[in-house]
Amino acid sequence: MKWSELCIHTTNEAIEPISNILHEAGASGVVIEDSEELDRDRSTDLGEMYELDPIDFPEEGVLLKAYLPMNSFLGETVEQIKQAINNLLLYDIDLGTNQITLSEVNEEEWATAWKKYYKPVKISEKITITPTWETYTPVSSDELIIELDPGMAFGTGTHPTTVLSIQALERYIKPNDSVIDVGTGSGVLSIASVLLGANQVSAFDLDEVAVNAARINTKINKVHNQIQVKQNNLLDHIDEKPDLIVANILAEIIMRFEKDAFRLLKPEGIFITSGIIQAKKEQVKHALVDAGFRIIEVNQMEDWICIIAQK
Repeated sequence: MKWSELCIHTTNEAIEPISNILHEAGASGVVIEDSEELDRDRSTDLGEMYELDPIDFPEEGVLLKAYLPMNSFLGETVEQIKQAINNLLLYDIDLGTNQITLSEVNEEEWATAWKKYYKPVKISEKITITPTWETYTPVSSDELIIELDPGMAFGTGTHPTTVLSIQALERYIKPNDSVIDVGTGSGVLSIASVLLGANQVSAFDLDEVAVNAARINTKINKVHNQIQVKQNNLLDHIDEKPDLIVANILAEIIMRFEKDAFRLLKPEGIFITSGIIQAKKEQVKHALVDAGFRIIEVNQMEDWICIIAQK
C-alpha cells in the first residue's frame, strides 16, 4: 500500500500539539526525529538508545513525520493540517521553521523502522519502561517494569513530560490511593500508579484510539482489574473523589479543568500537572492558586515543567 509521508520541521515545544493535530486528521503514525537526541548523554547499562545515525535527524529542531493514506482527499487533509498547525500561533506556541513537505513511501518502510529507537529506559528510581518486543531482565529486586506497545499512535513513555509525571507519582502516591488520570493516552501513568501502590485508577481520554490502546496496555501489564479506562472529556460529569489526579497534557487544556480537579479531590489531595512549556508555567501556577490549590513543587526537565499542587 502507498502512503504519503507528511514531514513537518518544527520545535520541541510544538511536538505534542502538532502530534494531536496529525492523529485527529487520521495519520496512521507519527515519528519524531529530534536533533537533541544526538547530543544527549546516555548510559547503555539498561540497553537505552545508542548508535543513532545523524543522517536520520535534522541539524536543529524536530522533524515530525506523519503517514497518511494516498486517496482523493489527501490534498484537502494536508491543507486542514497546515491550517490547524498555523492556528497554534494563537496560543503562543513556537512553530520554528514550520516547513512542511510531502513524499510517497511504502508501508513496510515505516511500519517497523521507528522501533529501532525504542529500547528499555529507566525513567525514575523504581520504574523502567520497556517495549513488549524487547527482552529485559530487571537489575534490582524492587525495580518496577512497565511494558508498552505504543504502536505508531503514542509516545514510548520516555518523553520528559511523562518522566516528570512518573517521578512525581513515585513521590506522592500512597498505598491504596485512588487516582484519576486525565488524558491517559497509552495508559502509562495509570499503570505506573497501580505499580506504585494505587488501589484504583480511573483513566479518561476523549480519543477512542487512546482508550483502546490504554486498555490493551493495562492488560499487558496485568493491572486491568484496577484500572477503569473510559472515553470522557477531561473531568466532565465526573463525581468520584480521588486522592490524586494526574494530567500530562497541554497547559491550555489544564487550565480548562483545574477548578473541577480542586472540587473533586479529597482534602489534602494532590494534583500533578505536566506537559507545560516554560512560557506557560506562571499562567498555570496562577490558575491553580486561583482555583484554591497550594503549589508544593515545580520541576523541570529540558524545556518542560511539572507542577504539583495540593488541595
